[in-house]
Amino acid sequence: MANKIIAEKAMEQGQGILRLAPAWVPRSFCRPGKRIKLHPDDYYILGLERGGIDERWFASTTHAENGAGTPDDEGLSYIVADEAGKERVLLRDAIEELKGRIIEDRLWNKYKKWPMFSKFFDNLGPLPHHIHHRNKHAARVGQEGKPEMYFFPSQVNNHGGEFAFTFFGFNPETTKEEVKKSLQEFIKGDNSLLNLSRCYKLALDTGWDVPPGVLHAPGSLCTYEPQFASDVYAMYQSVLYGGQCVPPLLLWKDSPGEEIGNFDYLIDVIDWELNIDPDFHRNRFMAPKAVKDVEVMKREGYNEEWICY
Repeated sequence: MANKIIAEKAMEQGQGILRLAPAWVPRSFCRPGKRIKLHPDDYYILGLERGGIDERWFASTTHAENGAGTPDDEGLSYIVADEAGKERVLLRDAIEELKGRIIEDRLWNKYKKWPMFSKFFDNLGPLPHHIHHRNKHAARVGQEGKPEMYFFPSQVNNHGGEFAFTFFGFNPETTKEEVKKSLQEFIKGDNSLLNLSRCYKLALDTGWDVPPGVLHAPGSLCTYEPQFASDVYAMYQSVLYGGQCVPPLLLWKDSPGEEIGNFDYLIDVIDWELNIDPDFHRNRFMAPKAVKDVEVMKREGYNEEWICY
């Protein structure tokens, strides 16, 4: 009942607009780029074993899956109902209480929850080539698939970090046998997975559509990412640019217990046709008119759905 009272108070105060506290998320395998408006002394305030804070989540009802030691409310947004910040309730709990009154009946009836959130992820270097599972694989560990999109706003990129390039998918001639061999080499050092992939230089105020099942190694621009409400993923690259190692545990993250050690399962997680698409750039890249003329993009066969007008 207390959650409902606080949520209703916040709804009334904001006339339907909810004031949310920042949700800061660390990642043990990342180094912060320090562009997300957090005090410089606080990037490692959660402890070195948890990693630096490199993500800020917005309007999130999704728990951040960061392994042992992760607080129950990590990644979750709080509604703040008073200036002192003492009256607060999780956005997730408020939606469970007020349902369609917050997110409209259409969304509540379809998803029974707030189905998405967005974030800034802000890394000094690149991330490992990793994957977000599709629904059929995510469901095996009680989660949902995770489609996402990237945008690189110039307003939050006062520097480009160490590696402003992103790898997507694989070269079109890549075989499943080559990828499987690379994954089997994970614990032996650099598994050279990026040798099979394609790299794209990132440009400010452009973006990409990244469906679940597509391998991607995000670069070092601070990135705005709207996504489905899920934190399912697995890391397929063992050693990063610069020498940072990825724990083998993350290769098997979100694999069912009975599939751990089964490299064929890791291959099945991959949406193969999307990853070897020879027109990946044409089908997945987004650019506003200021970056590239819309009519030229249409003539060149870019997917009109993803051109930002």
